[in-house]
Amino acid sequence: MTSSAILFASLCLALAAQTVTALVLPGTKTIVGRVSAGPIEISALGCGTWSWGNRLLWDYDPSQDEEIYRAYREIRDAGVTIFDTGDSYGTLDLNGRAEILLGQFERRYLEEKSSSKSMFGIGAYVSNASNKQQVATKLAPYPWRVTRGSYVKACKESLKRLEQDKLAIAQTHWSTANYNVFQEGALWEGLGDMYDEGLCEAVGVSNYGPIQLGKFSSRMKERNVPIAVAQVQYSLMTARNNEILDACDDAGCRLISYSPLCLGLLTGKYNLDNLPREGNPRRQLFRELLPGAQQLLGTLDAVAKDAGKTQSQVAINWAISKGTVPIPGARNLQQAQENLGAVGWKLSNAAVQELDNASAGVNKKMIENIFQTR
Repeated sequence: MTSSAILFASLCLALAAQTVTALVLPGTKTIVGRVSAGPIEISALGCGTWSWGNRLLWDYDPSQDEEIYRAYREIRDAGVTIFDTGDSYGTLDLNGRAEILLGQFERRYLEEKSSSKSMFGIGAYVSNASNKQQVATKLAPYPWRVTRGSYVKACKESLKRLEQDKLAIAQTHWSTANYNVFQEGALWEGLGDMYDEGLCEAVGVSNYGPIQLGKFSSRMKERNVPIAVAQVQYSLMTARNNEILDACDDAGCRLISYSPLCLGLLTGKYNLDNLPREGNPRRQLFRELLPGAQQLLGTLDAVAKDAGKTQSQVAINWAISKGTVPIPGARNLQQAQENLGAVGWKLSNAAVQELDNASAGVNKKMIENIFQTR
């Protein structure tokens, strides 16, 4: 090859690198690793989509979709595959918006990858098992979903919004055991039916405590239905113990930690003089939580400076150190890059212990989800 040909090839490669950030090709390394989740593998860091369509807490507007897509592309390029969503995500007329966006974004992402590869003569982009998008949808146990068939129908409606044939994980959004035990049984059978009908690769639960998870696991084992995940609110601000982690081990599933940044409180962005806007429910919540969290936030800041990371990155890495898969949200490129900075390194045991101690000293913990069971 002549020197001019080598130079041309180098320029093409440089242009490709600028055009397609962190293009994932066979044999290349990605930032985010893989972990087991029951019978499947998922990325060690996920992405929550609660804010995609939520006007009340996150001030969503459809005009933000392009910026959200840039965040999506960034984390997909880095190897994130697991996306947690729900058929109830989206305020009022935007109900189901997060699922719609997930489907649209992935189709666009694959089209851009294929076009970029073809442009440089590499051939069509083919998604493989290690980088395929994995949607974990939570199906809401609305009062009218009282039969197993109605729950299966809800799953099929989610798939229509996604424009996909199969979910990675079908989850029940919360347990009805505290107020309608009969509906709970129908939900479980409905999840099992989804698996039997080939609508999902595995099932999961959200807001289940160790006792209810154990009951659910026993029933799924009777039906030979694999459980991939159980998710609870899990952060430095939540009251917790090892029981749910032990229950996940017994059930053979992975714990997903949602709200690992405690709705943004652990980012270091907020204080009593800088709260979320008027009318946002987080404003009053943070006003109540911040005074008792000062020691924790100070420790988080000190650990972050020592590690050369941000407070958000330390808080997420801490959740990873516990064996969970955190699913922080990302609505813009900066947030996506911030979240990705939480992987590829590990907090020292001493730092984890220091954070544990500070967390235990918080005198007012984050409130539990009202549907959380024991």
